[in-house]
Amino acid sequence: MLLDFFYHLRSHRLPVSVNEYLTLLGALKSGVMPPTLDDFYHLSRMTLVKDETLFDRFDQAFGAFYRQIEARLPADKDIPLDWLIKEFQKHLSPEEKAAIEKHGWDKLMALFKQRLEEQKERHAGGNKWIGTGGTSAFGHGGYHPEGIRVGGPSAGNRTAVKVWEKREFRDYDDSQELGTRNFKMALRRLRRFAREGAELELDLDDTISHTARNAGFLDLRMVPERHNAVKVLMLLDVGGSMDDHIQRVEELFSAARSEFHHLDVYYFHNCPYEHLWKTNSRRHAERFDTWDVIRKYNEDWRLILVGDATMSPYELLHPGGSVEHHNKETGAAWLQRLLDNWPKSVWLNPEPEGYWPYRQSIAIVKNLMHDHMYSVTVSGLEQAMRHLSK
Repeated sequence: MLLDFFYHLRSHRLPVSVNEYLTLLGALKSGVMPPTLDDFYHLSRMTLVKDETLFDRFDQAFGAFYRQIEARLPADKDIPLDWLIKEFQKHLSPEEKAAIEKHGWDKLMALFKQRLEEQKERHAGGNKWIGTGGTSAFGHGGYHPEGIRVGGPSAGNRTAVKVWEKREFRDYDDSQELGTRNFKMALRRLRRFAREGAELELDLDDTISHTARNAGFLDLRMVPERHNAVKVLMLLDVGGSMDDHIQRVEELFSAARSEFHHLDVYYFHNCPYEHLWKTNSRRHAERFDTWDVIRKYNEDWRLILVGDATMSPYELLHPGGSVEHHNKETGAAWLQRLLDNWPKSVWLNPEPEGYWPYRQSIAIVKNLMHDHMYSVTVSGLEQAMRHLSK
């Protein structure tokens, strides 16, 4: 709409430049004015018109543009419904947020079932029903310290313990090159070379030694080609709060793909449960039973889990606590099975290490990993590789 407004002013012979238009967009984005027509008029005139003699022409153009917009609005509504709904999204102070009651897992599930049975219409801005905005434990667009997000986008608080919608994730890119060199050098500590198979590589030192003993007659000595014998199984957390760490994880993934000849990768969300998957676009159609993965890879493999371990503690400690589905067994039980099958395991956490003490779930995962959680930094990777290479 604002782009149409820009061209509308140009068509009325107002010398509005692209720089002035970008200034208007920046001012709107910074929230310097209330969302009213009069305030938008004054702001747009101030940023777009530099000559007072053109104010009258601007007024005429602005009025004509407003009449065009008004004609397109539905006859029975003054403003679009979505604009009204946004007004219900509350901006709460820390004290107001702290005063909102947490229900606990069992009560939260019971209340949600009760609301589904009782509610007959849409609600917005309240503190009880399933709706938008407000402080209800059910719905989206508002705030609650421990709620269920239903049917819409998050308001950015990331406090939902359950999400009632189908979510789509994107695979990490393993072709990133910028910034991966230091990661490659750190991961190289795990590489262990072995010689197996046919003799395909010249052993230069042995050839020189045998040629000298053979009175100068060339005596070629061959050895099997040397290759990286380390086998790495990597499980990557994807989606949700991991969206903040996509670039760093892609750099790590690219470095691992380059350094490890034997590398298999699966995805999970927040915590490994009974299923893993290889392609996020088909994660509902092509899933792998975690028991099958455990049976497929023996203890010769090294397990590397990559995730920020930032989730509701219910996901780790409570059956049914998964944010997306009803898990019959806790996340902690599944994580313990992985550690029992692969004693050589580490958890790489891209979340800055200074935040770890403030995340209850990170402390739980770190304890389950027997403190083998390391930051996704060069120093952290070196420590992790040192542990895996023992």
